[in-house]
Amino acid sequence: MNPFLFLLLIIAISCDDNNVYKVSGTVYSVDLNKQKAIIAHDTIPNLMMPMTMPFFIKNKKDLTKIQIGDSVYFELVWEDIMPYARNFTILGKGFIPQNDEFFSDEFSEKNIGSILDDASFLNLDSVKVSLSQTDGKYRFISYVFSRCPMPNLCPAIMLKNAALVNQFPEINFIMISFDYKYDTPTVLNKSYGSSVNSCKNWDTWSSTGYIEDVFRLVRQSGGNFWGIEQEKIGHTLSSVLIGKDREVLGVWKGENWEVNEVSNAIKLLTN
Repeated sequence: MNPFLFLLLIIAISCDDNNVYKVSGTVYSVDLNKQKAIIAHDTIPNLMMPMTMPFFIKNKKDLTKIQIGDSVYFELVWEDIMPYARNFTILGKGFIPQNDEFFSDEFSEKNIGSILDDASFLNLDSVKVSLSQTDGKYRFISYVFSRCPMPNLCPAIMLKNAALVNQFPEINFIMISFDYKYDTPTVLNKSYGSSVNSCKNWDTWSSTGYIEDVFRLVRQSGGNFWGIEQEKIGHTLSSVLIGKDREVLGVWKGENWEVNEVSNAIKLLTN
């Protein structure tokens, strides 16, 4: 073989190996028409934290051999245009949490693929805006409140959003304050205006006057808050990536998610 061609072959193989990640998880759903399966996966080293998300499966033979509830091992091939899963091995049966539909209501957390309800808020100019007005675009929504005293909570979420905004100019980043009593548009403008106003794809919304809307949307996104009226605010943080029709694509609970891991997930989920 020509030495030059042999060298190119070695480089190609090496590059391919560097873009292949070993993944294990449990199959939640299979869509033969879209060639996708929703899988709750464990940590993918050097790529992303555990998540429940859809994977594109290029080979239909792989797709037809897996079933809901299967515990699987597979490879994720990272390509810029369309990452895909391949080489599935069924290890047994995994655990799938059961949702009790009897207790499900408009304030229940939405599953991956489910549609978030529409909700209205005020932008920094005190103009009413609705989530549906941004339909047709991918959106990354986080929840904060300006009086949060802990630098590792709401302020950290703001900084992480700032790190992602410039990476994804085609995605709308929306920070919504759930402190409907204090965080008026004027207050939020003082706290966040200098940051978000410099980016066309970054917004901050106030929930003043829209208590039910913010409570419903936060709960549907997997978060919660309490104590606004008592001035003893508590909350559990959650950030959510939604698709063009408001379908839930990914959820990151808490404040400890890493920017690079979420960035990798966004690239995968928006392809």
